[in-house]
Amino acid sequence: MSKQEKNAYILGTDKAELHRLGLQHQVWSSEARRGWELAEFSAGQRILDLGCGPGFCTQDLAYMLGEQGEVIGIDKSKAYIDFLSRTTKLHGLNIKAVCSDFDDMELEEESLDGAYCRWALAWISNPEEIIAKVRRALVPGGAFVVQEYYDWSTLQTEPSFPNLDKCIAAALNSFKSSESEIDIGRNIPELFYNQGLEVINIRPMTKLATPESLTWQWPKSFFNIYLPRLVEMGLLNEKVCKEGLEEMDELEYLPEATILCPHMVEVIGVKA
Repeated sequence: MSKQEKNAYILGTDKAELHRLGLQHQVWSSEARRGWELAEFSAGQRILDLGCGPGFCTQDLAYMLGEQGEVIGIDKSKAYIDFLSRTTKLHGLNIKAVCSDFDDMELEEESLDGAYCRWALAWISNPEEIIAKVRRALVPGGAFVVQEYYDWSTLQTEPSFPNLDKCIAAALNSFKSSESEIDIGRNIPELFYNQGLEVINIRPMTKLATPESLTWQWPKSFFNIYLPRLVEMGLLNEKVCKEGLEEMDELEYLPEATILCPHMVEVIGVKA
């Protein structure tokens, strides 16, 4: 996974991004498991991991569902699906890894006991259509757990630094200029109800990072990978990027520093 896969992910699918996703999963894994508990995912079930990436959540789900259960991991990145396939074989897990765009994925009607996605609907232009596909594939009583950004603009540091602030604003502007909705989390309850899913739980998820915490490494790793990409795309001044990353390093040496991460929300809907 040393070469960059074209048009797969906004942050790429190379080795550096694979490691960032692994770190990200460590930061957010407890939130994922809490959502699965609330949705009553359990051994023997068949669960969809929508937008599974390299499969860090997929693997966790497979262990939870046991030998009689199965996880279907769907992602458009061939590099990540290949990685998940190797992981599946290595660990002997019941995972079906599928390389497919959400528009083209084939889901048998009433074949799933549940579904999960994290940061998948924020990057597509037709989330309601995809929710409808998942709903049709759920058995009656099946739950769909969605964890997405509610307000990405809450990302901020204390103390603030001028160039780092400009870098954060440029990142947000790049998301806002796309055809998708970065803050799709706020719309999920309405989209669920529109598609016949009863919302049974809405849970805010906020993380405040301090320099010594693992959570701190999540925004730091994002800055290190995405800000240079913004420069390449002509969306951020190279000097501002360089100085912004230097300010991030300076921030890390301040014991009183904090980073408020983008505000997340979890919505769980059940098929009537």
